[in-house]
Amino acid sequence: MDFEPLIERKRRRFEELEREIASPDLFDNARRAREVLREHGSTRELLEVWSRFEKASREIVENRELASSEDKEMAAMAKEEITRLESEVTSLERAVQVALLPPEPDEDRDAIMEIRAGTGGTEAALFAADLYRMYCRYADSLGLKVEELESSPADLGGFREIIFRISGTSVFRRFRYESGVHRVQRVPATEAQGRIHTSTATVAVLPEAEEVDIELRPEDIRIEVCRAGGPGGQGVNTTDSAVQVMYIPTGRIVRCQDGRSQQKNKEAALKILRSRLLEDKRREEEAKYSAHRKSLIGGGGREEKIRTYNFSENRVTDHRIKVSLYSLDRFLGGEVGELIDALQASDIEQRLKDSGIA
Repeated sequence: MDFEPLIERKRRRFEELEREIASPDLFDNARRAREVLREHGSTRELLEVWSRFEKASREIVENRELASSEDKEMAAMAKEEITRLESEVTSLERAVQVALLPPEPDEDRDAIMEIRAGTGGTEAALFAADLYRMYCRYADSLGLKVEELESSPADLGGFREIIFRISGTSVFRRFRYESGVHRVQRVPATEAQGRIHTSTATVAVLPEAEEVDIELRPEDIRIEVCRAGGPGGQGVNTTDSAVQVMYIPTGRIVRCQDGRSQQKNKEAALKILRSRLLEDKRREEEAKYSAHRKSLIGGGGREEKIRTYNFSENRVTDHRIKVSLYSLDRFLGGEVGELIDALQASDIEQRLKDSGIA
């Protein structure tokens, strides 16, 4: 494919972005400033990769001339260099193709994750806690920050539900593929006859919304305060710190009580509510995606069984891309990157096919 026309348009666009960044009133609109800076950075990276691609391509032509030299030593060196350069050009060409893809919605945002115990009673609650620890360790390995927003511990251990925020660089881009039903197959500690039980937990990954994304009008929300309940120490039942927020147009309710102050619980509840409303908007857009791509990676819906964790075989299987890893112990220890990278690569491959760039 001839990339020159596309690259030329990107060069002109980069000049426009340079002028916009130089404008003194850019930051009058925080959302627009963020979009401009993000596009400027990605366009600059594309042009840098293209420059390296052109340079390597020219060097191949030069070395092909040298390869026909009567100087055998020089010809041999040129042939070795051609092999290296051809590999580099192939890699750079794919990098150019990926960089030319339009950015995915919300991919550079932080994420709010919700894990809920599904079928399986106590074992499902324990599995929900296993997944929470797994994501915390993976986030820590990437230098990301995890902040617990709300949780509902189960009576015998684990969580009925836990909601937390992950912040850092391009969080949603990496964690978005985790949405769906996760299934575990193992022998519970309470199982006397050694039978394998199957339990599930549901994971939802939401791009974190900002106030400029979702406007919550005072007339559209109802905020109630009440006394926090459940275990949590001396202060948990003595102050009206729990906050419940209802979004009246849809009836959505978010309740937070983990924070000791009413203000912190209110902020956490509004943060979760905005992100859920933004997710509703995102799902409307995803409905426009091609059926083939949705069947490959999935729409990220909570109803989809995406992965199985089999303890007896030390195996984790992702059903969307039909990949199995026989290192479940390390996977639950936070070594999730290999599978997430495979999901990203599969997604990009399909996007390239759909776009006609590849």
